[in-house]
Amino acid sequence: MTYDNRYSHESRNAADDKQNKENKKENLKEFGTMKLPGSAGNIYTITIIGQIEGHIALPPQNKTTKYEHIIPQIIAVEESKEIEGLLLTLNTMGGDVEAGLAIAELISTMQKPAVSIVLGGGHSIGVPLAVSTDYSFIVPTATMTIHPIRMDGLIIGVPQTYEYFNKMQKRIIDFIISHSKIKESTLKKLMFSTSEMANDVGTVLVGKEAVKYGIINHIGGLKEAMEKLKALIIKNRK
Repeated sequence: MTYDNRYSHESRNAADDKQNKENKKENLKEFGTMKLPGSAGNIYTITIIGQIEGHIALPPQNKTTKYEHIIPQIIAVEESKEIEGLLLTLNTMGGDVEAGLAIAELISTMQKPAVSIVLGGGHSIGVPLAVSTDYSFIVPTATMTIHPIRMDGLIIGVPQTYEYFNKMQKRIIDFIISHSKIKESTLKKLMFSTSEMANDVGTVLVGKEAVKYGIINHIGGLKEAMEKLKALIIKNRK
């Protein structure tokens, strides 16, 4: 190899290294990891953290999960020949209702098995996300807040807004009861309770309570979630 060719080759390597570093930084910024799970394993992990961001961008200081990042990942998992299962980890305060429901509906219609685990919190629209998988877990110290839909800002046309809220609320209730074991009457009772929260309507469930009411399938952590997902993968192969 001549000096010029070697110099050109080294320059390309340096440029590639620089690009790889930039890609890692971008992955860290957007997905919270230096390297996204690839074909080396058959289980893909998606994490829902902070506030779920929908059509309106949230302030930069907010910790958010953007639905336009999550949806392509779910589709890629479904299309991948190497990935056989999805692990959904949740530590979210909720967020945009339509964005959360869109993600939940997409996960619930996957052919490949999926398991969710609630860590820290799975509040508000995080509840439909937690029940969207084939099986769900919650760690003992995690909490889930169930409450009616809220809206901030100016409201125009009160009767029309009320009717719209009722329709949105029904969408959430129908999804939760169709993907978990909780009864509709029990869910509504928890959702509209006025004795549980000081300045709000709703109920906070801790670990075993979420299992007791039939929202979450089982108490467990990462070990239990992985074991269940691997069992579902083996069953799906057959």
